[in-house]
Amino acid sequence: MPRYSPFLIFVFLSALSAASRAASPVPSAITPRERVPLFNGRDLSSFTTWLAKLGTADPDRVFTVVDRIDGAPAIRISGQHYGGIITKDRYTDYRFVMEYRWGPVTWRPRAESTRDSGVLFHCQGEPGNNTPDFRAPWQRSIEYQIIEGGTGDLIIVGGYERGNPELLFPTLRATVTPGTRRWNPEGVEQEFGRGRNRTDWRLKDPAWKDVLGFRGANEAENVPGQWNLLEATCAGRSLTYYLNGIKVNAATDASLREGRILIQSEGAELYVRRVELLPLTP
Repeated sequence: MPRYSPFLIFVFLSALSAASRAASPVPSAITPRERVPLFNGRDLSSFTTWLAKLGTADPDRVFTVVDRIDGAPAIRISGQHYGGIITKDRYTDYRFVMEYRWGPVTWRPRAESTRDSGVLFHCQGEPGNNTPDFRAPWQRSIEYQIIEGGTGDLIIVGGYERGNPELLFPTLRATVTPGTRRWNPEGVEQEFGRGRNRTDWRLKDPAWKDVLGFRGANEAENVPGQWNLLEATCAGRSLTYYLNGIKVNAATDASLREGRILIQSEGAELYVRRVELLPLTP
């Protein structure tokens, strides 16, 4: 029987271990069968943090939990740096429910611009993959925009994959008022993706301006300091957005139907509570 050196045995076992890891199946996305609280009122254990300039480090405490605001615990997102909290697990076929309200703090370069944030659904690939250096705040996904005057806009976010120089965009279909990008349930169905990457919420003011405190003529969002109820139904390849009980946007035939969920930090202070997933059926 031939003898092998300890070094060769080590190399063989290391290669075998690596092959085993490569062959391990990626866990399937979770379909909620009961209520899934993503915020437990104490910590951010359901999430990882990501900041474009800092990666997973958060020395300025952009993401914290406050014990009490308006009578209950909440996640405080300062907005100081761009990035977000990202769920550790991937999810599919659920109803997302979140209560949020704006705080008074804003940061450069958006100190005088509309308060801005958002929720990214069906996040794919590595954090930061919206730019080829993988240091962006966002990743390939479909966004529920939270912004003064435009909460309920749907934005398609592109992302890169290692070894591929092309920016990959999700695609979907939505009905819009002809000649606009405003969602209209009785409008004309069009495809959106690269080059046409957003649909505005149904009653967005045509005179929208990117200025702090902007409010349109028919706002569905409450004034800063008051809580809002944000809901999104992600069912198969369809997404439907609601704000304070009003249906504000919808899309079908989305190329993405599962992934992680990211809540953004984007220059404005945001408080978040009651972050949960509910099953699509009772």
